[in-house]
Amino acid sequence: MKEIIVTIDGPAGAGKTTVSRSLAERLGFRYIDTGALYRAVALAARRNRVQANDDTALAKICQNLELQYVRTENGLKLMSNGEDVTNKLRSPEITMLASAVSARSVVRQYLLDVQRAMGRQGGAVFEGRDMGTVVFPNAEVKFYLDASGKIRAKRRFLELQEKMGLSLEEVERDLTKRDNNDSTRTEAPLKPAADAIRIDSTDMKIDEVVSLMLDHIQHIQHN
Repeated sequence: MKEIIVTIDGPAGAGKTTVSRSLAERLGFRYIDTGALYRAVALAARRNRVQANDDTALAKICQNLELQYVRTENGLKLMSNGEDVTNKLRSPEITMLASAVSARSVVRQYLLDVQRAMGRQGGAVFEGRDMGTVVFPNAEVKFYLDASGKIRAKRRFLELQEKMGLSLEEVERDLTKRDNNDSTRTEAPLKPAADAIRIDSTDMKIDEVVSLMLDHIQHIQHN
């Protein structure tokens, strides 16, 4: 298969991460979780006690931050200045801070360059919120994966409950707030690309979503 770029955008809890990993594996492509890149910036900001609206301090953090994915025997790891931060990015605090810093132009420009550098050789599935609209507007295949708010909250609750001990109501409230932040921000708001293939995963299993995506990719590749 040609080394194309596939983008998968959509709100939290729609199943993007699981679907993107599985799709990348089926295609033999690299999987790039771009949300983790924003979380890594948020983690660096928190450690340096930088507020999400302090663009000068955020710019300094970005200038001194080197992010890269490294494939290990335990899977793909995100390295931040040589430190494996993969398992330090999923707390509710970092999640909300990442949503806030992702609205800042200085952070988006820094990560735009990082993401495009990662995509130059093709053969990758990029998961995020503005992959098809901003980062890779010319990607060969674009998907927008969505699901009902209730289902997304339930999925995220099941994912987080063992680690964080949050209630379903707390998860749903945080998800609604994050959706609003992501879709109303001035910089690259969450929305489907005009030419994205939209998939509603509310009543679908992961393998059904992946199979549907593979069908679309094969159809596009053969035309």
